[in-house]
Amino acid sequence: MPGFFPAKTASFKIDETRVFRRLSFSVVEMAVVTAVVLRVYRALAMTLAGANALYLGMSFAIGFVVLFGMVTVHLGNFTIRRWVWRAPLFALIEAFAESVTSLALIAAHREPLGSGRATFADWPGIVGSIFTWRLSAIVIFALVLAVVIRVARPRGDEGELRVES
Repeated sequence: MPGFFPAKTASFKIDETRVFRRLSFSVVEMAVVTAVVLRVYRALAMTLAGANALYLGMSFAIGFVVLFGMVTVHLGNFTIRRWVWRAPLFALIEAFAESVTSLALIAAHREPLGSGRATFADWPGIVGSIFTWRLSAIVIFALVLAVVIRVARPRGDEGELRVES
């Protein structure tokens, strides 16, 4: 066992968490990053898709994969009991940050709405849509994820491997 117990303690290496791992612990930072990335991606995808329904559908699917992936990365750091408040808080912060990003895109004349560009008069409707879809999608996803984890995770000693000596 010389690898575990070196003669000099100075030879221990300290493992610091990577930047993205540290970022994943913060509900505010993860939600804001997710919101900005998703809104800018949505604007780009809708602008490039035009009337191509297949491309547009694939773009939205990729957006949901990114959204649910970021939610999973954040919630994976905590116990399921803490998800009760973390998932809705993530959704609220994400929706708020996405609304602000949408407002910035409207100011830059880059926010698509149908075949045209959104105006400041369209923003309240956009905000309502963002909050409705994001809150419901994230909360339902977190509930489904919690159920899957509860079913798949072994309870107690049932799933552990035992080594007989």
